[in-house]
Amino acid sequence: QVQLGESGGGLVQAGGSLRLSCAASGSIFSIRTMGWYRQAPGKKRDLVATISSGGSTNYVDSVKGRFTISRDNAKNTVYLQMNSLTPEDTAVYYCNAEIIRLGVPAVTDYWGQGTQVTVSS
Repeated sequence: QVQLGESGGGLVQAGGSLRLSCAASGSIFSIRTMGWYRQAPGKKRDLVATISSGGSTNYVDSVKGRFTISRDNAKNTVYLQMNSLTPEDTAVYYCNAEIIRLGVPAVTDYWGQGTQVTVSS
C-alpha cells in the first residue's frame, strides 16, 4: 500500500506564510509528477502547482511569484512554500503523486487526506 501524509496547514493572517509538506510512504518503486491542489468551499478542486521528477515546475497564474513547489526525491516528499497569502487562498490543500508501486508495472494516482489553510483578513 501507499499513503500520502500531509502537514503544515493552519490559520494565518493575510500577508503571512505557510509551508505544506507531503510525504509518500509504502511500497514505492518510483514517483513521477507530484503536485498540490486546493478546494475552496462550494468550488471544485483546482490545480495549484506541480513538479516533475526532474524538477520542472508548473503553477496556476494566481499563485505565481508567491508560492514555490519543491521536492526531496530521497524522502519522497513534496513541499509548498506559500508566501503573501490572501483570504482567496483559503481552501483545503491536497497533495497528489503519480506513483509506480513495487512489482506493479503501472502508474497510479494517489491523494493525501487534505490540510486546511485559512487566511484571515
